Amino acid sequence: MPPILSVNSEQLSLWVVTFLWPFVRMLSFIGTAPVLSEAVVPRTVKLLLALLLAMVITPTLAPVPVVPMMSPAGVWILVQQILIGAAMGFSMRLVFAAVQATGEYVGLQMGLSFATFFDPTSGGNTMVLARLLNVIAVLIFLASDMHLLMIKTLAESFQTLPISDAPLARGGWALLAVAGGQVVTDGLMLALPLIASLLSLNLAMGILNRVSPQFSIFSVGFPITLLAGLGMLLYLMQYIGPFLMPRFAASLDLVPAFLQGLRR
Repeated sequence: MPPILSVNSEQLSLWVVTFLWPFVRMLSFIGTAPVLSEAVVPRTVKLLLALLLAMVITPTLAPVPVVPMMSPAGVWILVQQILIGAAMGFSMRLVFAAVQATGEYVGLQMGLSFATFFDPTSGGNTMVLARLLNVIAVLIFLASDMHLLMIKTLAESFQTLPISDAPLARGGWALLAVAGGQVVTDGLMLALPLIASLLSLNLAMGILNRVSPQFSIFSVGFPITLLAGLGMLLYLMQYIGPFLMPRFAASLDLVPAFLQGLRR
């Protein structure tokens, strides 16, 4: 009679944690990464995608620490994976935050600050122009296969920062904070041509109002500003792609640098 397969509790616990910890990092990443974390993506799809990636990537990983899952060390590793995955997804969202900031700046300058609607992604009211630019950025992101490179970066993160119960260094968090400060700069750089053009137009209308007081600048100022802003936005559409592509590549390079900064 062939021997009966026997599994003890230690082996079962090792199998569970070997799969669970990579799965938690991937699920945290999917919950914060661009495109994958959108509210239009069902939660079931996100969960199944994390399960699929864990099933494919887990056999290629280095041995994980033999630590009971419900022990303090096991809970600490679980918290680490949640923080690492969420931070990686956040670093990829910085470019989209800059694009949304551009829409906020330009919409305010064009007089479209009242044109807002509820955005399920941010959980609050968002300007229509900011939402439009965000959709364009998502399309550019997908058309350039950045979503595939993003998943590749996620798989390589286990080689850069293996699963361990060692404390995380603070250098990675400092690097992420510095990168977050770049959001305002990139947003202003993208919005600068439109803002400069609209400011020049407002200055010209102000001078015209002083020269000819009978000219009602308040009745024609808003339509002129709106049409000029839309015309400039249409002209600058061709430059949004070349502006965003290096930023997308830089966000992908930020993830390995962030993970290296967490290693002691």
